[in-house]
Amino acid sequence: MLSNSDIEALEDILFAEPWGDHALDFFGFHGVVCASVIGPVSLEAEDLFRLATGSETVPDTGVPEILTRCARELSQDMAHALDMGQPLELPEPEDGDPMNALENWCAGFVDTFLENEESWLEAASEEEVADLMVPMLTLSGLFEDEDFTKVREDEKLAGRMADAIPDSLTDLYLLFHAPD
Repeated sequence: MLSNSDIEALEDILFAEPWGDHALDFFGFHGVVCASVIGPVSLEAEDLFRLATGSETVPDTGVPEILTRCARELSQDMAHALDMGQPLELPEPEDGDPMNALENWCAGFVDTFLENEESWLEAASEEEVADLMVPMLTLSGLFEDEDFTKVREDEKLAGRMADAIPDSLTDLYLLFHAPD
């Protein structure tokens, strides 16, 4: 579990120049790390940095230590929970708009999926992966699909999609990581 000071230090990195305008917040970063844990491709710190900042390159000084440490801690916590059969708990904002935080989380998760889509679809049934990705794809706000927009605008439907995410994550994890 990351401390508030870890999260603040992480967001200081994410919102730094020159990538700050394109970077994800902590919720989006959590989504990126979660997709790395859940999916068939475990990402290196450089890949996580690139996805979280929207930057094409890593700084000459390398990936900042706080980002690497936070990613490692989050990854270990998530993998442990999933291995113990526990659903993942998504981070919630202490104040502000929980649906905005969830949208940011889903956007990070979906960006990571899209970056590695071929591997995800080769490792499991394309139809199964697609079905399990629906809640995250819908709530990510990344697609202007009419059906997705209708769900996001309907509080009850959006709530049902949000409630489905932990089960979808567990099922995706099992799809890629459970022994045959």
